[in-house]
Amino acid sequence: MVEFSVWDIFRNLLLAARWTVLLSLIAFVGGGLVGMALLIARIAKLRGAEPLVGGYVQLFQGTPLLMQLFLAYFGLALLGVDVPAWLAAGAALTLYTSAYLAEIWRGCLEAVPRGQWEAADSLALSFSEKLRHVVGPQALRVAVPPTVGFLVQVIKGTALASVIGFIELTKAGTMITNATFRPFAVYACVALMYFVLCWPISLASRRLERSLRRGR
Repeated sequence: MVEFSVWDIFRNLLLAARWTVLLSLIAFVGGGLVGMALLIARIAKLRGAEPLVGGYVQLFQGTPLLMQLFLAYFGLALLGVDVPAWLAAGAALTLYTSAYLAEIWRGCLEAVPRGQWEAADSLALSFSEKLRHVVGPQALRVAVPPTVGFLVQVIKGTALASVIGFIELTKAGTMITNATFRPFAVYACVALMYFVLCWPISLASRRLERSLRRGR
């Protein structure tokens, strides 16, 4: 058994937490961009977009993230494609995140009263101008809480990347536990770090909500 002080445990977990943050950013930025593209294709009623986007959303919402990670890593390996663990985890989380964000944001747009769309039509605004000047700002106020709530879930969901060998916070905690036989101290530190990552996001969300309400 290796002797580790609490500071040694915390320091090693802190190094691994960098990868949790990076993977979360990849998932949320990539998922946000893909999700926005899916949303625009859907609400713009592009030819064939509705069934394709709907099928995409149902596929990634209807299958476990763990299974998606396995398929991204081991499935491609069976086809002879050597995919690094970080790339497989980033791709799987991006696709998973995009499906949820597209649906969350669609619901937020549909929460805007239909009269607002009609008022924008009466002003002869283009589709992009409707979103930017009329509907988008109203939908944003509705979208902040569910979007931030899902971001917190994505941060915690990165722990599943440990099953394909990606060394993030949870995987590092398991490795340190196996070396020190101090699971309570290790996982207490892991839980504290997840809280430190997630709580400021929720706090910033509440401040943003108050700011948007004042602006209204």
